[in-house]
Amino acid sequence: MAGSSAPRSDTDLVERVRERLPLVRSHSASAEERRRVTGEVVAALSDAGIHRMNVPRHYGGYQSTLRTQIDALSEVSTACGSAGYVAMIQVGNAFIAALFPDEAQDEIFTGPDVRVGGTLIPTSKAVPVDGGYVVNGNSPFATGCQDADWHLLTALDHSGDGPPKMLWLAIPMTDLEVLDDWNVTGLVGSGSNTVVARDVHVPAHRVLPVEPLLAGSFPSRRNGADPFYRMPVLLLFCAWAAANAVGMGRAALAEFEERIHRRGITYTFYERQHEAPVTHLQFAEAAMKVSSAELLADDMVALIESKARDAQPYTTQERARVRAQCGYLTRLCKEAADLIGSASGASALHREVPIQRIVRDLNALSVHSFVNPAANLELYGRVLSGLDANTPFL
Repeated sequence: MAGSSAPRSDTDLVERVRERLPLVRSHSASAEERRRVTGEVVAALSDAGIHRMNVPRHYGGYQSTLRTQIDALSEVSTACGSAGYVAMIQVGNAFIAALFPDEAQDEIFTGPDVRVGGTLIPTSKAVPVDGGYVVNGNSPFATGCQDADWHLLTALDHSGDGPPKMLWLAIPMTDLEVLDDWNVTGLVGSGSNTVVARDVHVPAHRVLPVEPLLAGSFPSRRNGADPFYRMPVLLLFCAWAAANAVGMGRAALAEFEERIHRRGITYTFYERQHEAPVTHLQFAEAAMKVSSAELLADDMVALIESKARDAQPYTTQERARVRAQCGYLTRLCKEAADLIGSASGASALHREVPIQRIVRDLNALSVHSFVNPAANLELYGRVLSGLDANTPFL
């Protein structure tokens, strides 16, 4: 694990991230070509301290407020959607790692800049053995796995009489194989390859049952009473994903604002696009969509932070609303980017023009199973209608 010279405090963390955005932006095309974020960007973000946001203070981490996390992650996403997505996944999995037994945390957090990846698709099998589990299977969509130190792999334990138990197992990346199979059209630079476990032995203290976690129970004694780690993991992922969407939506607006002053509209008398009324309508509508997304993200963050501050439980409707807000604001940002992409002309199809990449990246984010707008709206609608949510993932 590579260390960094990041400050011991997250004071000015967002500003430190902003200072590194020109570098992140200059490497965005390279990330897409390599299908992973470049090492220079990984090092720069680590040096800013972004990977410390959810690492326990006990290990030198920041335990940054959710507001700080959203602001930092959205800034990265304005420069590169893939870099923002990788940072979001690794920051989120560091939070989950802090819920594992303390003995496991001592192994994982050997420094505050540790990078933890993870998956929530239980396609692997965990077989109980003396002192732990043996794990076998493929886990796709392992974002940033090539630059991670640890991976939280999801597997099913079929050994009981009832339904299989879903487990998170903390495994060093050196124990896993990475398949070169990330060939996609959106968030290409996220390096979300498949990781493979072949007879990997995982000791019991590096196992976290998922079902009790979703109910608010986790084994860490050190962090169990800390309000910071009592925030619901799944709702936090909604907020982190929102940061990725909003950042890319802002990036689309910024690119459009710069572009319309130096190009005309082909086959018209407009030598400068910014003079055309149709551009005014397109720009305003796209801006209002992103602004609406920002307001939904702010409302989500305010709810989660207030619940943590006051130690108040969530209603099912509140949890479903957060899921719906995440999906809906992502759709708004995608619609804004689609509108801007359509208004940018055929020249915007060139790979060196960022708008086409932003459009593809937002489309990729919107089809993520946990973000998907249609699925999340249905979930919220069921709850509003007095029905069961029909999912434990709230």
